[in-house]
Amino acid sequence: MTQVLVHLTPVACRLSASRVLRSQQPLVLARGQHWCVFGGNGAGKSTLVKLLLGRLPQARSHVHYAAGFDPERDVCEVSFEEQQRLCARDDRFDISEYSSSARDEGTTVEVLICGGESRLANDEHLASILDLLDIRSIRWQGIRYLSSGQMRRAMIARALYLQPALLVLDNPLDSIDRYSAERILLALRQWMSTDNCTLFLCRRHQQVLTGMTHHLLMADLTVLAHAPAAQLPIPLASPPSIAFDELPGPCAGRPRLLLPPGLDTLIELNGVSAAYGESLIFENLHFQMRRHDHVLLEGPNGCGKSTLLGLIDGDNHKAYGQPVTLFGRRRGSGESVWDIKARFGVVSNDLHNRYVKGWRVLDVVVSGFFDSLGLYDDSGASEASTARQWLQVLGLGHLAREYYHELSFGEQRLVLLARAMVKQPLILVLDEPIVGLDDTHSALLLAMVDRIAATGQTQILFVSHSADDVPACINVRVIFESAQSHLTSESGRQARSQVRVIRS
Repeated sequence: MTQVLVHLTPVACRLSASRVLRSQQPLVLARGQHWCVFGGNGAGKSTLVKLLLGRLPQARSHVHYAAGFDPERDVCEVSFEEQQRLCARDDRFDISEYSSSARDEGTTVEVLICGGESRLANDEHLASILDLLDIRSIRWQGIRYLSSGQMRRAMIARALYLQPALLVLDNPLDSIDRYSAERILLALRQWMSTDNCTLFLCRRHQQVLTGMTHHLLMADLTVLAHAPAAQLPIPLASPPSIAFDELPGPCAGRPRLLLPPGLDTLIELNGVSAAYGESLIFENLHFQMRRHDHVLLEGPNGCGKSTLLGLIDGDNHKAYGQPVTLFGRRRGSGESVWDIKARFGVVSNDLHNRYVKGWRVLDVVVSGFFDSLGLYDDSGASEASTARQWLQVLGLGHLAREYYHELSFGEQRLVLLARAMVKQPLILVLDEPIVGLDDTHSALLLAMVDRIAATGQTQILFVSHSADDVPACINVRVIFESAQSHLTSESGRQARSQVRVIRS
């Protein structure tokens, strides 16, 4: 007989004055069932999971658990929010500033996987999981130094090691390169059995896993239907009808920064290298970003794309002393990091991770004028007006007074795009911006990027782990490829990546 783990009775769960989570039919989760919970941004998938795990006050009246089942003990989550929590906890204990090497590993991959303990070398269960997900080489590496793809694989490994009764997977293939996706899919196929239960939250049709036994469809905080997968196929999304208003102009009283007359090359790297400790990422990289270039940085997780971005936009101090020239000025020639950031607008996973609770959407967008996390500087009506205009163009005008942390992940990502564009930057840096967006919002963001590029006022620097889902405006590709074992750098060390530049 199938063992029921969680039983949800029909519910109308009020979340705020205007938001109600609804499920008109009872929902039963049992061992051997593997559910795909499908819906777009803001559908309510994550909120439904919070209700099922007893994290909302209304759960006491509507959620019932099997005898002996404890959500705190018997559930493991792989989600962006859980990744944020783990990284924030690790950062609180960072002592790298007191270390002679300026590096503190903090929580290692093995300690993360094993639940706070380091296991013996002969732990066969752990060894098989490390090999399955191909993370043995980073076993002793701190999680604060992992790429997003490596961190995701480590979190999947933790779930397989702990073997919970219920595994919650919140879009686990987001921000994952093709190889990492293959390893994760292989691991999940081994996970799914008659002894456990899975809740797989998904917003993109192409990421729906095979092997799901049940489907649940959501929209507008409402459970539309749920049934065995054979009886309820996942619907294809209709292409969005996109018609943008005219893009906002510069903020009154804040003149837009312009390029020096006659300057053709915005960014120039002449033989730049990057390494962390003994690990060489790339060496002798030559690259130019000229007027009218819209650039794609493409490559697998951990290859050095974000490192290169940091050298360019001022976040990585390793640019000092290297031949890096920005907007006609050599790095380290007296400019401040804020002089550099003033010319860039940035949307990234790191920025998304660092925004915490307490900020209203309008304040988040206005903070883009000051390149700050939150709004601490004096701002006036003109900044607020420009911010509202960008929210309106992105279809988010009605959310201006909402709290940023209460928005769906996809809505938050579009808010960060508005934040990046309020100051009309010379270069818009988009570090894997499609991560977290459903099919409709992905198409909307890419169309907006093309619209921004078409104005000729802002150039695009777009980062992706693949050539899929990139804007049509791209005319330069910088491709990071894993270096072959027989190739060494000019210094004699093995470089992690080889880099090619292709111009259309």
